[in-house]
Amino acid sequence: MVEFHVDRGSGFPAYLQLGQQVREALRLGWLQPGDRLPTVRDVVATSGVNANTVLKAYRELELAGLVEARQGSGTFVKASLGSAAPEDLDPLRAKLAAWVAEARSAGLEDEDIHALMREVLSGGAQ
Repeated sequence: MVEFHVDRGSGFPAYLQLGQQVREALRLGWLQPGDRLPTVRDVVATSGVNANTVLKAYRELELAGLVEARQGSGTFVKASLGSAAPEDLDPLRAKLAAWVAEARSAGLEDEDIHALMREVLSGGAQ
């Protein structure tokens, strides 16, 4: 099950952060079709966001076809994202973790690492 974290200083609305965390969990194989998302009450208790914020995030995920709300039962994953098998991600995750450690030891902060990753992902670094 996914555990939500909301960064109030990120500049991104909490409902978008919650939705992004579900999408990432789907891409990483942590959530599969049929899995139940945490209840609105549980998300409110653990993340401190308003219930309407959680409902908005879940509603947007439902409109995207990723989850479905079942009356009286909760919200369930309907579709998956990502094309890589979770076991294929493990060696890549280890290499990335080593790279991040190297970047931090070179003095890069998280924002520097994010900027560098965005540049590489956008094809800016050739």
